[in-house]
Amino acid sequence: MLPSGTYDGRVAIVTGGGSGIGESIARELARLGATVALIGRRQEQLDAVAAEIGSAGGRGVGFSADVRDRDRVQAVVDSVIDRFGRVDHLVNCAAGNFRVEPEAMSPNAWQAVTGIVLDGTWNCTQIAGKAMIAGGRGGSVLSIGTTMAEHGSATTVHSASAKAGVKTMTKSLAAAWGRYGIRLNVLTPGVTDDTAGTQVLHTTDDAFQEALGTIPVGRLATRSEVAQAASYLLSGYAAYVTGTELVIDGGRCLGKY
Repeated sequence: MLPSGTYDGRVAIVTGGGSGIGESIARELARLGATVALIGRRQEQLDAVAAEIGSAGGRGVGFSADVRDRDRVQAVVDSVIDRFGRVDHLVNCAAGNFRVEPEAMSPNAWQAVTGIVLDGTWNCTQIAGKAMIAGGRGGSVLSIGTTMAEHGSATTVHSASAKAGVKTMTKSLAAAWGRYGIRLNVLTPGVTDDTAGTQVLHTTDDAFQEALGTIPVGRLATRSEVAQAASYLLSGYAAYVTGTELVIDGGRCLGKY
C-alpha cells in the first residue's frame, strides 16, 4: 500500500470506473490523493461512486460516456482539463466479454467487444495522451489485460484478440511516448472476486470450482489487491517501468487453463 498523499495534486481518468476493478482502482487513487474522473455508461452509478469517494474525503466526479464514441471521449477529456487543469493518469478498464463458440459468433458480437476493448482503449489513450503531451508534465497510462491474450481462449476469441491488441498498442506507445515522459503498462489480473467479468465467464458453480482449481494459491484475487498493484504502476514509484505487463493471477498462468 502506497503512502497517503502519493497522488496529491494529480488528476486521473478511470474508464469503467462505476463498478468492479475500475471502481476499486478509482477509490484507491482517490484515497491516495488524486482527483478522479470516472467514465462509464450509467451516470447514476458513477455519481454514486463519486459521492462515496467524497464522503471518504476524496475527490471524484462522474462523466457518462461510451468509450467507442470518440467525440464523447474528447469532450470528457476537455471537460476534465477545463475543470481540474490537467490529466496525469489514465486507467483503461472499460471492457465487455461473454462466452460464445467462434463459429457461432455474429459480426455484431465481435464488433461489440473489440469496439469497447480495443477501439475504446485507443480512443481514450490517444486523446488523453495528446493532452498529457500538451501539458508538458508527462503522465502514465494503465490498461487492464487478460491472460487469455497470451494463451488464447476457445470461447472468448473476441476479447482475447482485442486484449492482445491492447498489449501491443501499449508497447508501441511506450516506445513512441517515452520522450514525453509518458509511461504505459498493462496490469493483468487473474480471476477476481466480486466482478462482472468473473460472473459472466463462470456462470455455474462447477465452472467456478474448475477455475479455482487452476490457481496455485487456492483463491481468487481481491479487487483491493488489483487496485494496489495499479496504484503502484501508475505512480512515480514505477518511474522506470514502461511498456511491460504485470500479471497477478495467483500463479494460474503456470499451470493448466
